[in-house]
Amino acid sequence: MKSELKYAVFGSGSWATAIVKMLTENLDEVTWYMRSVYAKEHLIREQHNPNYLSAVEFKIEQLNLTNNINEAVAHADVLIFVIPSAFIFSELEKLNISLEDKTIVSAVKGIVPESGLLLGEHFNQKHNVTLDNIAVIAGPCHAEEVALERLSYLTISCADQNKAAQIANKLSSNYIKTKISDDVIGTEYAVMLKNIYAIAAGIAHGLGYGDNFQSVLMSNAIREMKRFIKKTHKMKRNINNSAYLGDLLVTGYSVFSRNRMFGNMIGKGYTVKSAMLEMNMIAEGYYAANSAFLLNKKNAKKADVPIINAVYSILYEHKDAKKVFKKLTDKLD
Repeated sequence: MKSELKYAVFGSGSWATAIVKMLTENLDEVTWYMRSVYAKEHLIREQHNPNYLSAVEFKIEQLNLTNNINEAVAHADVLIFVIPSAFIFSELEKLNISLEDKTIVSAVKGIVPESGLLLGEHFNQKHNVTLDNIAVIAGPCHAEEVALERLSYLTISCADQNKAAQIANKLSSNYIKTKISDDVIGTEYAVMLKNIYAIAAGIAHGLGYGDNFQSVLMSNAIREMKRFIKKTHKMKRNINNSAYLGDLLVTGYSVFSRNRMFGNMIGKGYTVKSAMLEMNMIAEGYYAANSAFLLNKKNAKKADVPIINAVYSILYEHKDAKKVFKKLTDKLD
């Protein structure tokens, strides 16, 4: 990698805003692609994102703001995608320039629905990006705590450890600690799966289950995550590391977790549509539950995933949450 690489962030949500904040601690300029013309103009005028983490003020001279995805890609060397998985395909359809010489970083918490691939796999197979040029950002790290500059941790995964280290360096600060990993696929699956388990934790809370059950649910969830990832990508990994277990715990327990919030509303009797409308935010775990269920179904040797199956049956088969969780309790230990 060149010593002075240019970075671009794609997306305008809370996590994208947090990543831009991290980068501006270390870079003189960050390109920021956001689809909304209103959000861009508001940022220029008021120095903050109008919709997410509005307490974070930016120095506008550090930002190269654009509503043109091709302009952002052309300008930068390292492209960090933070667009929700449900919309990433349609955004990538706008591209008319090559990505082959770019480093792609996935901060997307799900699978591309149209291809059924993790974002890294999608870029590799559909846009000819080499595996050494694909990286993943994993937590545990909530955007809201980044905004407050509370101590947080990130894991940067890439097959090329030098690239991982350079990206980690640009995200590090006095309130962000980073480490690197070579488990690109495993960490990307973990980022996706933890949102499903957070929905399960939320449903349990909405149904009135207490802390004792939640602890059993989370301990079963990390073992289920291990089984799922092992079936799809077998390699030596410690599932208790922060990129897996740590990220799962913060997403499952935190008041900042939108997936837990979404699950809580489902447990209280909201429909999927009404919960999403009231939240006015994307709960990535909703889409991830469908992707994970279908991926496991395709595997010749399916992993034992009772929590994923339970969440899928509630969200997509419209089964009664109370009855589904009563059956689930007998499958946990």
